[in-house]
Amino acid sequence: MKYMMLLYSEENTLSESQRQQCYLDSAEFTNQLHAKGKYLLAAPLHPTSTATSIRVKEGERMVTDGPFAETREQLGGFFLVDAKHLDEAIDIAGCIPAGRWGAVEIRPVIEVSTLPQV
Repeated sequence: MKYMMLLYSEENTLSESQRQQCYLDSAEFTNQLHAKGKYLLAAPLHPTSTATSIRVKEGERMVTDGPFAETREQLGGFFLVDAKHLDEAIDIAGCIPAGRWGAVEIRPVIEVSTLPQV
């Protein structure tokens, strides 16, 4: 089963050197997942100041700068993994380096057969 792991933290808590080290640690962790056949995709996200939100109501598109919602913690990146069950996904999420500074939300992915496969 595929699981999306969403990484949340306060985006201004890390220094630039901590952030760079987290990228290095995450790359190493990702390579370990890949070697085990668990890795599907992962990426950090730019800060919320670069976000654009789009809402469509009654056929009208409304584009605004910034994230969907103002919160204490922001979405900073994600992992998409293949795990046998939730317990394995929890074990994987517990090892994600960025989780040291925030929370990792784990959600099973609904696989829709009519979507293109990557």
